[in-house]
Amino acid sequence: MHPISDPIFYAAAIPAVLLAGLSKGGFGGSMAMLAVPLLALVISPIQAAGIMLPILVVMDMVGLLAYKGHADRRSLIILLPAAIAGIGVGWATATYVNEAFVRLLVGVISLIFVADYLLKRQRRQEPQKHNNAKGYFWGLIAGFTSFVSHTGGPPFQLYMLPLRLAPTLFAGTAVIFFSVVNAVKLVPYFLLGQFDPVNLATSAVLLPLAPIATLAGVKLVKVVNQKAFYGVVYVMMTVIGAKLAWDGVFEMF
Repeated sequence: MHPISDPIFYAAAIPAVLLAGLSKGGFGGSMAMLAVPLLALVISPIQAAGIMLPILVVMDMVGLLAYKGHADRRSLIILLPAAIAGIGVGWATATYVNEAFVRLLVGVISLIFVADYLLKRQRRQEPQKHNNAKGYFWGLIAGFTSFVSHTGGPPFQLYMLPLRLAPTLFAGTAVIFFSVVNAVKLVPYFLLGQFDPVNLATSAVLLPLAPIATLAGVKLVKVVNQKAFYGVVYVMMTVIGAKLAWDGVFEMF
C-alpha cells in the first residue's frame, strides 16, 4: 500500500489540508472548500474527495472538542435531515457524474460563493429568523455538494449567515453539522471504492497535519485580523474556481 509520491501533488495537498484545518478550527470561514479545488489542479477531483474525507473526519473530532456546548440546535434540526437527503441524492447519481462535471461544479460553486461574498459586503442586513423552506433547500444542496466535492460550506453559509449568530455559536454549529455530514458520507464513499489502498495511504501521510491545523485555527480566530486574510482566500478561490470551471467546460464540450 503506497501513497502518491509525486512532489507536485504534495505542493498542493499540504496547503489544502492546512487551509481545511484552519477553517475547521473556525478561522477563515468556508476556506475548507479550497481543499478539493486545490487538489483537483493536480489529480482527479473524485480522487481528491476520497483522500480528503478521512482527514476531514479527524478535523471534525478536534473541532467537536474545541467547540463543545456551542451550537444553534434549531439550525441543526432544520439543516441536517435535508443534508442527509442531499448525500443520498449524490450517492444515487454518482455513477452518472464524471470528472469534467465535478470540475465544472466545483468551479461554479467557488465563483458563486465569491460573488455572494462581494454582494453582501455592499449591504448590511438585520438578523433574520429561521425559515424551514430555505433551510431544507440549502441543507439539501449542502449535502449534495459536500458529497460530490466537500464543498458544502457555501450552501450552509447562505442559510446561516443571515441569522447573524455569535461567532462561537456559528462555528460550533458548523462543526456539528459537518461532523455528521462527513460521518454519513463514509458509508457511500466506502461502497463506491473511494477508500482504495492508494487513497488511504495518502490520507495517512497527510493526517498528522489535521489536528495541528485545526487547533491553530481555534487559536488564530481569537488573535488574527481576518479581514486581510479573507481577501487573500477569496482571490485564491476566484482564480482556482475560474480555472476549474474552464477546464470542466473544455473537457465536457
